[in-house]
Amino acid sequence: MIRNPDQYQTMPMGVVIRRAPGVTRWAKFAWRVVDVIPGAGPADWRVLREEDGVTEYHAQTVALELHGAESEAYLTAISDRDPALYVVMRHRSDPEHPFDIKLVTASPYEGQDYADNGDDVVEKVRMPEGVVAWVRDFAQAFYQEEVFVKRRRDKKHVDGAEDGIGDARIMQMTDVYRAPTRKGAGV
Repeated sequence: MIRNPDQYQTMPMGVVIRRAPGVTRWAKFAWRVVDVIPGAGPADWRVLREEDGVTEYHAQTVALELHGAESEAYLTAISDRDPALYVVMRHRSDPEHPFDIKLVTASPYEGQDYADNGDDVVEKVRMPEGVVAWVRDFAQAFYQEEVFVKRRRDKKHVDGAEDGIGDARIMQMTDVYRAPTRKGAGV
């Protein structure tokens, strides 16, 4: 089978965000990604459920993309005790819908990169079983183990005579490996 790491597959992934009452006087609401909906249609902050002041929204649907070159990262993600997807969001000025969903990724390395940039909010959410199987099948189809190649030293002749000269550009009176003398040490 010919493996092409440039190939990719996509799946629409709806992002479910929960808005709960804030627990401090400084935050009116607490927002959190609680689930994903594989194969979801388009949505724009559609209310899914309201109960006791807690509201769950189908915020947006974005494409979960799998790339052949990232197969090692996907295998790392699904080998966790609790496989997860990473939802990358950016704050926006609308207080009723404060996040714009940038992407959903199955790569923990990509999720970490976005978390490190300081502009984005990255939330980890449980990966559904069907998505775990899809990611596993894709990653196994494209994974190629990297062969370890030990670096070898240069073939330099070390059996020759030592001339005791270090850098040829620096004038030396004697052997450069000599112990410093009181006069030569500048003391």
